[in-house]
Amino acid sequence: MTTQFDIPHYFKKAIVRRPCENMVQGLTEADMGSPDFDLACQQHEDYVEALKECNLEVTELDALNDYPDSCFVEDAALLTPKCAILMHPGAASRQGEVAHIEAAVCDSYDHVERITAPGTVEAGDIMMVGSHYYIGLSDRTNSIGAAQLINILERYGLSGEVVEMSEMLHLKTGLSYLENGHLLVCGEFVSKQQFSGFKRAQVSMQDSYSANSVWINDTVLVPAGFASTSSAIESMGYKVREVAMTEFQKLDGGLSCLSLRF
Repeated sequence: MTTQFDIPHYFKKAIVRRPCENMVQGLTEADMGSPDFDLACQQHEDYVEALKECNLEVTELDALNDYPDSCFVEDAALLTPKCAILMHPGAASRQGEVAHIEAAVCDSYDHVERITAPGTVEAGDIMMVGSHYYIGLSDRTNSIGAAQLINILERYGLSGEVVEMSEMLHLKTGLSYLENGHLLVCGEFVSKQQFSGFKRAQVSMQDSYSANSVWINDTVLVPAGFASTSSAIESMGYKVREVAMTEFQKLDGGLSCLSLRF
């Protein structure tokens, strides 16, 4: 697989969903206490403002009280330059979210595919590098779903490969591609040979939450409170925009999780 490192993928639009009051019932292993709903809404508003500062046109969807984790829209769909792919989440409580994102996706794409059972894929396990997609095999994404996804990608002239993993919730919990060959890497991914060709900046386990940072049109969104990660990214030549994420961190949610960017 040959990766085109020198052509950044610029985005024009994003889809987000407002947090719901029932987010306090969301899935989590973080053991950081329940999120404060009002503060989460404030942080989400700032997140949306950050997307707009990156010159994205943002579609904001209404909150879904029946789905506590539904603000994490990234897991429900993969939006590629060639097609959209609706996911089949591995968390049973999240599978109904897909039907609620479908209309917004179809408004922007002529070609919409989907992952079907027994395959499971959550797009937090997918990292795009040019026209190639790394797919983490996790508790939420299985090999059947990954095979379906690769088949779909190949039909559109794209490619994919699986990444074995055993420690992190999602692939992008410990990896972020910052374009131009730069990769933030943490934990079990530090020693993966699959990523040896990247210019890697290692994030310590103490700061592991900040490994989920997001490149958008030459600006990198970084969770607030992780100065060493921000400094490392600035040393690569990027502008950094910090976003407070404390209430979403309590639900194992990161910066990439809160939007679909395309």
